[in-house]
Amino acid sequence: MQNSVTTFTMSDFSRTFQPNSNTGSDHAWGSHHIVIGGAVNGGQMYGTFPTLALNGPDDSGTNGRWCLDRQRAVCGYAGVLVRGEYGADAVDLSNIGSFSTANLGFV
Repeated sequence: MQNSVTTFTMSDFSRTFQPNSNTGSDHAWGSHHIVIGGAVNGGQMYGTFPTLALNGPDDSGTNGRWCLDRQRAVCGYAGVLVRGEYGADAVDLSNIGSFSTANLGFV
């Protein structure tokens, strides 16, 4: 049964690296995702770790709001699960949202 169950944390919520004027932080992207289950190719990190530099190549502005490519965003991970668990193909995915059609390889 363990190969038939996959648990996935899905959130694109994060915080900016640089504090705002109230010494808090603003909403951002680039959170971590955890995928567990018997069908998961575990023990590895998938995706690309962003360059943590203000105004750097992965900062969508100047305050540390890391914006990764769509393949590595939450929709990319969800797309892998939708294809694997529900049999959706690239056409199905293009009709229901911004899911990546790439196979990230974790299942």
